[in-house]
Amino acid sequence: MRKLWITLLLCLPGLALAAPKAELWPYWNAHNESATQVVDHAAWDALLKTYVKPSVDGINRVAYGAVTADDRAKLQNYLDGLQRITVTKLSRAQQRTYWINLYNATTINTVLTHYPVDSILKIGISPGLFTRGPWGAKLLKIEGRAVSLDDIEHRILRPIWRDPRTHYAVNCASLGCPNLQAEAFTADNMERLLDAAAKAYVNHHRGAHFDDCDLIVSSIYVWFKDDFGGTDAGVIEHLRRYANEGLRMKLGGIEKIENDEYNWSLNDAR
Repeated sequence: MRKLWITLLLCLPGLALAAPKAELWPYWNAHNESATQVVDHAAWDALLKTYVKPSVDGINRVAYGAVTADDRAKLQNYLDGLQRITVTKLSRAQQRTYWINLYNATTINTVLTHYPVDSILKIGISPGLFTRGPWGAKLLKIEGRAVSLDDIEHRILRPIWRDPRTHYAVNCASLGCPNLQAEAFTADNMERLLDAAAKAYVNHHRGAHFDDCDLIVSSIYVWFKDDFGGTDAGVIEHLRRYANEGLRMKLGGIEKIENDEYNWSLNDAR
């Protein structure tokens, strides 16, 4: 019942929302820092470069309707290959790229399976009478364990790395979400992509903006406030860290978030 209620709260815009806590799934904490295996994300990288379309409004959209049958098969083969990997024997750096790319590729694959759809909220495959979206569905099987998108985000990525930039990396296929990157995450580009994604989102209208003197932020900063310091002040300090000069000046002296917004419309290039 608790999980059902949380999922309902997360998926219904306009409510005062409470996000799932970052609660570690202990099994996935295992890793091997002496491992030399590098997971190949070339297929996913090629798909991103083909179908992610930057727009003049600063939002990356996906050309879902243009994805060919051949590329759908390549995406499925990529996901099948990832699920055959023994993740617990990888190094931490390789695990992080694995989980982020797996999350994003699974999200895109799920949208494609149900396309056309105008919002990921309408892909109602999560268990529970009042749930919306696909996040609770056990879409993957890894090392014999059924894994959902919620598991990846809230039970693996957030509790293991404890990095608020995770929210700029995993993509929920919505216009309100931080951009889906046009390249796959790797151990070499991880820091660059995370920082660039944070700066792009914070300085975009959907990340933070002002209505007169009132600070309006993305609902991400409210749902996951614990990841950004646990208070309005913590969120504002995070925003300052990545804000350009103009936004940083406006944030000076601001102590309170007045409101939050989120757009669940599909990030469709169509």
